[in-house]
Amino acid sequence: MIQGLIEGLDSKDWTEVCESLNNARRYALYHSSLLLPLLEKVMLVVVKAMKNPRSALCKTAIMASSDIFNAFGDQLLDYTDAFDNLLLQLLLKASQDKKFVCEEADRALNVIVKSMTPLPLLNKLKPYVSHANPRVRAKAAIYMSNFVSKMGLEGMSEFGLISLVQMAAELLNDRLPEAREAARSTVISIYEAYTRSEEHKQPEEWHNFCQSSLPPIFAQSVVKITASFQ
Repeated sequence: MIQGLIEGLDSKDWTEVCESLNNARRYALYHSSLLLPLLEKVMLVVVKAMKNPRSALCKTAIMASSDIFNAFGDQLLDYTDAFDNLLLQLLLKASQDKKFVCEEADRALNVIVKSMTPLPLLNKLKPYVSHANPRVRAKAAIYMSNFVSKMGLEGMSEFGLISLVQMAAELLNDRLPEAREAARSTVISIYEAYTRSEEHKQPEEWHNFCQSSLPPIFAQSVVKITASFQ
């Protein structure tokens, strides 16, 4: 059966590839240990299928990615190139106009948030927060905000607290309202984690941190967002 799966994934017939991706989903759901040795190959086929203009194949590939995230979680980080390509394709698909493809890609990205550790995923998302495509940038900002909301100050500091607040501050002036709203949520998550810690209880410490980490106009914007929480 596994040998048949490999042959199907290599097929030039898109309907056979589609069926093989559905079989890969079943393996991910019920026999993930059997799929593990083929995982990188399956991920590469998923990425290729997402680029296919046939919507049915594209959607099947996105659904397969969701099942793979659920089954393997952080293990996927061992396949750096395949995972990076998969993440980029999901961000691109979640940013396009075909509603049912966009919604499916959003679901897959939400599965990533639930099934994988925030810190390494935040590092993977970082380049896309400044992506040239504003819709990709907005999607990356939204998922960055979701990850940051799950982290405490220790995790944020491990990522780089200054880097994190700088990314959020830059997005506050983004073209798209979704990116700006995600940036505001990120700022609030950072502020709450920062001011809950024993060593940073005083409001002026947050002000000093913003002023020392950001250009004056950005620092003013960030402090203004958190002023109502003090």
